[in-house]
Amino acid sequence: MDGYSGYNQIAVDPKDQEKMTFTCPYGVFAYRRMPFGLCNAPATFQRCMLSIFSDMVEKSIEVFMDYFSVFGPSFDTYLDNLEKVLQRCVETNLVLNWEKCQFMVREGIVLGHKISCKGIEVDPAKIDVIERLPPPLNVKGVRSFLGHAGFYRRFIKDFSKIAKPLSNLLNKDVAFKFDKDCSAAFQTLKHKLTTAPVMIAPDWSKDFELICDASDYAVSAVLGQRHDKVFHAIYYASKVLNEAQLNYATIEKEMLAIVFALEKFRSYLIGSRVVIFTDHAAIKHLLAKADSKPRLIRWVLLLQEFDITIKDKRGSENVVADHLSRLKNKEITKEEPEVKGEFPDEFLLQADTRPWFADMANYKATGIIQKNLIGIRRRNSCMIHASMSGMILIYSRQGLIIY
Repeated sequence: MDGYSGYNQIAVDPKDQEKMTFTCPYGVFAYRRMPFGLCNAPATFQRCMLSIFSDMVEKSIEVFMDYFSVFGPSFDTYLDNLEKVLQRCVETNLVLNWEKCQFMVREGIVLGHKISCKGIEVDPAKIDVIERLPPPLNVKGVRSFLGHAGFYRRFIKDFSKIAKPLSNLLNKDVAFKFDKDCSAAFQTLKHKLTTAPVMIAPDWSKDFELICDASDYAVSAVLGQRHDKVFHAIYYASKVLNEAQLNYATIEKEMLAIVFALEKFRSYLIGSRVVIFTDHAAIKHLLAKADSKPRLIRWVLLLQEFDITIKDKRGSENVVADHLSRLKNKEITKEEPEVKGEFPDEFLLQADTRPWFADMANYKATGIIQKNLIGIRRRNSCMIHASMSGMILIYSRQGLIIY
């Protein structure tokens, strides 16, 4: 189901209407309904929808903005769930767009993916568009194709390896030459998109399995779950190491692969039991070792946020992650985020007790410039002097400030 002009269904408090005034040739006007384009409009609308269907989410309905997907294990159960959802819409005056609603279907397109009882598949409409694309004639065409195909890269095994000849054309100071290798990569990617494997959606009632591996120059991970003792993949991920990480010891690279995987799939794994498989047996004993390197101890502390169990798995059995970690991708851009080695909540509620004027007070008392001010002096952005009257004068590009 699709909401009708979703944002406009939320009324704006009369006290706040003046904050959304705008002018035009006909005068000054203010919105009485929440308009599109506001900074916090998406979050406000999503919060409103979740509050309306709070007792139904993940049980009989999934909500994303103004898209509502009602589901059920059987036809009769689905009709009961649909009746409850429609009744809730009536009670809360939530209007639906009848032309965009589809009822009693076994599969459908949700957020660019085909969803059915099989799992998550590639959208056939987007595949059809790519299949009819002619070979690109310039760099802009290559970038557009890779961006389109990259949307489904988690479905395509060896995506970086296959797209390497095309990625080379995006490098600076490289002449555009669409040779046989580029043509073969272009046709292979189009074929792979038509035969992409089916990915399953996570089942929060079951344990997650995380298969990690590291090579000399990359780390990789595969997130999945077991259904009837058969492993099904949920997501593939890999990452090229930077210059500093290339110098890590073997155990540090293997530990970095686990940290990378937990950071990548954090939204899936928080609050769930996770079984981590690695081909480095020493990792299992590292969690209880107190005299490791500071970097390893820090990572061990980060892992305490998760309910994890580490198991050893030989490389011959860990074929997927082992293969992904050995894919060379020299086309990695500088804009690609690095593995942070820290999690968002680590510095939550942290307070800095050092006052902002401490450095100026110390200089006033001792006449010695602190080390942390040397960088400022070198940049010539601020020079500090003490006057005879005892005041501290700061000369900056913005003017004179007296403390």
